[in-house]
Amino acid sequence: MGERSKTTFPQEILDQWAGSGLDLNALFSAGHLGERMSVDVSEASPERVVGTMPVEGNTQPYGLLHGGASAVLAETLGSVGAMLHGGPARIAVGVDLNCTHHRGVRSGLVTGVATPVHRGRTTATYEIVITDEHDKRVCTARLTCILRDNETI
Repeated sequence: MGERSKTTFPQEILDQWAGSGLDLNALFSAGHLGERMSVDVSEASPERVVGTMPVEGNTQPYGLLHGGASAVLAETLGSVGAMLHGGPARIAVGVDLNCTHHRGVRSGLVTGVATPVHRGRTTATYEIVITDEHDKRVCTARLTCILRDNETI
């Protein structure tokens, strides 16, 4: 799967989470599923989350990027943004994911960028645009997460 990069967090996020004792790079990832699919979150803040995923290994029988793989990338990026918006005292749980697939991709790397549509006290909604290496839109997704109190703190 290759060497994974570390996510770049703004200093205010690092300061906010400093006393939590949590590994931000581990917490704000797609976990084991993301590892299997080689999802790499490179930049993360409540305002913008960026990540990539290879097409190879994430295709359907026709050799195209699987729509479910795009959904995994989208939900990962939107969830990271929602979790960062909620802060260490909250957890984000996805309640709605919508994906529109615009074009097929057979090779290379896709990049997803999640930006907030709504960041409230109890919900956060992110739009995630996934593009190919030629900056052509492959998928547009929208994720809404509910923000709940983190009962483990």
